Amino acid sequence: MDTLTQLIGQDGGVELLKKALEKERIPSAYLFVGPSGVGRSMAAFGLTELLFYKGVETIQHSLIKKKLLNGNHPDFLWIQPTYLDKGKLYNPKEAAEAGLKRKALPQIRISQIREVTKFLQRQPIEASLQIVIIEDAHLMAENAANALLKTLEEPESATLILIAPSIDSLLPTLISRCQCIPFYRLSLDHLKQILEVNGYSEILNYSELLAIAQGSPGQAIASFENFQSLSEDLISRLKQPPKSPLDALNLALHLTQELDTFVQLWLIDYLQDYYWNTFYQPFIINIFEETRIYLKKYVQPRLVWECCFLNIYKNFAN
Repeated sequence: MDTLTQLIGQDGGVELLKKALEKERIPSAYLFVGPSGVGRSMAAFGLTELLFYKGVETIQHSLIKKKLLNGNHPDFLWIQPTYLDKGKLYNPKEAAEAGLKRKALPQIRISQIREVTKFLQRQPIEASLQIVIIEDAHLMAENAANALLKTLEEPESATLILIAPSIDSLLPTLISRCQCIPFYRLSLDHLKQILEVNGYSEILNYSELLAIAQGSPGQAIASFENFQSLSEDLISRLKQPPKSPLDALNLALHLTQELDTFVQLWLIDYLQDYYWNTFYQPFIINIFEETRIYLKKYVQPRLVWECCFLNIYKNFAN
């Protein structure tokens, strides 16, 4: 069974892609739009498989898939947002393995889009076309997005697949050049099925993590991994409002020393859900949402969390 057929809970998107394959009407650019962790990347990989399998003997399919998984197929390029450290680019997985302190969100940089342009300047080598997947396309720097426009206008023997959370997260000029395929959050039954099949049944014991995931298996797994990275002491302190201004300041210091910005952004979702279900106070949701906004604007994290916990303390003290 091909990867696209194995996708669970996205029947509409899968049907659209398979009809395009049957009718041999593959556009030069797709936009796979929807929440993270619901199968967008899996669908992009599955579509690539089927396009590369076309006209090739079945016995060669396993070799093609192996090349795609290893990232060494000459006609396939997968672009991810990167962190820059000492002149070297790291994708999120490489950054975690290298132990980099991630102080800001990753970006898709203009140098990566130039790599795409260079890649597409030559003819396909093994397949009938070239495929470029740009993951988290909404994290493109502005100059990178503008550079991509020209590439989308006249891709020769190529299909580009952009993956983003929503249509309005990209430039309208980029969207107009793409055929959109929608992806949706999954039902609880589908969510549980995917977690069990992939060996993550333990997550089903954490109702708060399932609530945060909101129908996204990928987000459920990421939440579980982030939660496991928190120390018991920090979890205990976070689950109660600060008892004094000094306690608020110390908690902000402890949190920013222990967690990088990427995990801090996830923590906001966790704390919003926990505080709402524990205290039922709307002001807490607003405080954490404001914290998220400032973290995404790259304001100094310790200062952001100090303001957050001080505001929580003041509201509870009153």
